[in-house]
Amino acid sequence: MSQEVNYHKQVGDLAWSGAVNARHICGTFYRMGRHEWLSAEGWQQMHADGVAKVIDLRNPAEIHRREHDPAVPEVSLARIELVNLPLETPGNQRFESIAVPYMNHTSMYRLVCEEFGSQLREVFENLADSQGATVIHCSAGRDRSGLIATLLLDLAGQGNQILKHDELAVRGINEWHRVSPRKHPYESFREEEELRQVINERAVALEKFCTWIGSAQSYLEQQGMDPALLERLRILAKDDSLI
Repeated sequence: MSQEVNYHKQVGDLAWSGAVNARHICGTFYRMGRHEWLSAEGWQQMHADGVAKVIDLRNPAEIHRREHDPAVPEVSLARIELVNLPLETPGNQRFESIAVPYMNHTSMYRLVCEEFGSQLREVFENLADSQGATVIHCSAGRDRSGLIATLLLDLAGQGNQILKHDELAVRGINEWHRVSPRKHPYESFREEEELRQVINERAVALEKFCTWIGSAQSYLEQQGMDPALLERLRILAKDDSLI
């Protein structure tokens, strides 16, 4: 695949073959872009790194193999559980009037938390039930994955890493747009000056979101997450065995 040759990985990016925007979040949790970019070798490398589950945050209509995606035999996927837990509900009028053409900015994190609390709770309940390492991903590995990563980092007591993670995710998918064999319908590669402006704008919005939400624990409690599961999630988020 072309990203194996030309895709320049960011600081902390993992070497899983074909992976885009793949890096450790905290504890037993990782993030990345769409799983269809992974080669068979990449799936094997994930398994070797202790990954037992991949949670796909995309809507079902988004999930399909594209022309330039590698063909991966079923046997390569068999050892890792693949779970689809969409973060959004299609047809939500408030969300769809604001998230145009889709959720693509940290300024929309609050919107998702307000409109899709039950979906967020379900994602974190599944994360709390993980056995081994878990990867979360959406399409770019930037926004939906970024919201989950933000809350996990807060639970782990690593709130000072949130802005850094967002910048790396923005830079990672921007680099992919530089080399991708498939032109994105809405996004394209940005040079450094423009990219830095985007990163700074996202940081301002992300800081506002963190102030609004207060803490990931209080938010998830408000959504009805079981305290025992929340405590297990906190333990997993603080687990340093992968570092």
